[in-house]
Amino acid sequence: MGQCQSSNVPNDQEVVYPEAEDRIRGIISTLPIENGWGVIEPLCLYQGFWCPPSMTECIMLGQEFFKAEPNDIFVCSPPKSGTTWIKALTFAIVTRTCCDRSTSPLLFKMPHECVPALHRSFGKKPDIREPGLPLIATHRPYASLPKSVLHSDCKIVYICRDPKDAFVSLFHFAAKLTPEEIEPISLEAAFDLYCEGKSYFGPFWDHILGYWRASLERPGKILFLKYEDMLKDTAFYVKKLAEFMGYPFSLEEEKEGVVQKIVELCSFEFMSNLEVNKNGMLFPIRNYQVRNKDFSQRGKVGDWRNDLTPEMAERLDRIIEQKLSALGFGRKWLNAKPALEE
Repeated sequence: MGQCQSSNVPNDQEVVYPEAEDRIRGIISTLPIENGWGVIEPLCLYQGFWCPPSMTECIMLGQEFFKAEPNDIFVCSPPKSGTTWIKALTFAIVTRTCCDRSTSPLLFKMPHECVPALHRSFGKKPDIREPGLPLIATHRPYASLPKSVLHSDCKIVYICRDPKDAFVSLFHFAAKLTPEEIEPISLEAAFDLYCEGKSYFGPFWDHILGYWRASLERPGKILFLKYEDMLKDTAFYVKKLAEFMGYPFSLEEEKEGVVQKIVELCSFEFMSNLEVNKNGMLFPIRNYQVRNKDFSQRGKVGDWRNDLTPEMAERLDRIIEQKLSALGFGRKWLNAKPALEE
């Protein structure tokens, strides 16, 4: 491992904390790095988690300067664990009184554009919040959230997924972000890094455990969700989300089918066929433009069987059992039934 260099701020973004950024970049330059994934940025190790340096910079700035508000709702997840879906669902829930299915911004904007990301944007503009929208997304581990978030009355929604499926989704996503001049990382090499905890915002087990333990201590603040459970009964969890966030459905709304309309609007089948999600472009990472369709994957439970060998699955299951089963939910991911689709 070598030393990490933070990326430069793009020219079209405002530097809000120039003195702090210089100091933070100096710290980042001393952090251990991992280049094995071979994508646009390496990963650097900060507070026990691996993260691209540009995002580490935002994390450190947020820890120092971000001020949470009581009505903020943080939508948190490890990468490739239902992030796009949970953003769409929470956005549709909180905006349903000002726009319906026919006028929703989700029809012409990617969920990642609708819900601002704390780990990617903070420090580049004075306030990352969208006017009138309480939602803020992040992949940050719980312990790396700003203290103002941890000590305030704002809410946190967290979703996680079977690590085997999350890894396969992450591997294919990383392959799409690998520059043409670089040979993509092999499945086997990526798998080894993932099992060692050297992945985006990994180790995955510490990421999950951090939010799980916090949800046990503060159930009124943190709603802990599992992707597989939400797929089985999405309408139930849409109502649970709405209640938790302070946007409960009225009896009249339920009778009018508003819950089901949100389920359908945010479904993989519907959203993946929208023009914006087939051909649109999202934010640039350095000089690479991320395509919206790169975020649209099938979302099947047990789809890892198409990529992982039985030996690889067994290795990851051993990690899941060792790290997560003691808390009662990891065992559900062992030998999960295949082919349940969003």
